[in-house]
Amino acid sequence: MNAPGTLAIYAGAALAEIAGCFAVWAWMRQGASALWLVPGLLSLAVFAWLLTLAPSDFAGRAYAAYGGVYIAASLLWLWLIEKQRPDTWDLTGAAICLAGAAVILFAPRAIGG
Repeated sequence: MNAPGTLAIYAGAALAEIAGCFAVWAWMRQGASALWLVPGLLSLAVFAWLLTLAPSDFAGRAYAAYGGVYIAASLLWLWLIEKQRPDTWDLTGAAICLAGAAVILFAPRAIGG
């Protein structure tokens, strides 16, 4: 799979995970109806399914690479949904994590590595 396809899988997974977790957050921390848990759980199921599509022979490697994308997506959520602009340290940390994710996912590997 090519890099844009991989990024699309990870971006979709991040959106699904963040939305699902936010539904639980809204119910537990903001007093939202327990009905929020239904779409939240569905969203978390979509997240798990999407990660199975990641182009890695090993789950741990796919999850590790996804972590960088999740961090960046979480900061976008912070900015767009929660209306709190990420600061320089947030953005620097996300850039470091994305660089690490790219190394994990796209570095050349020995056969079986």
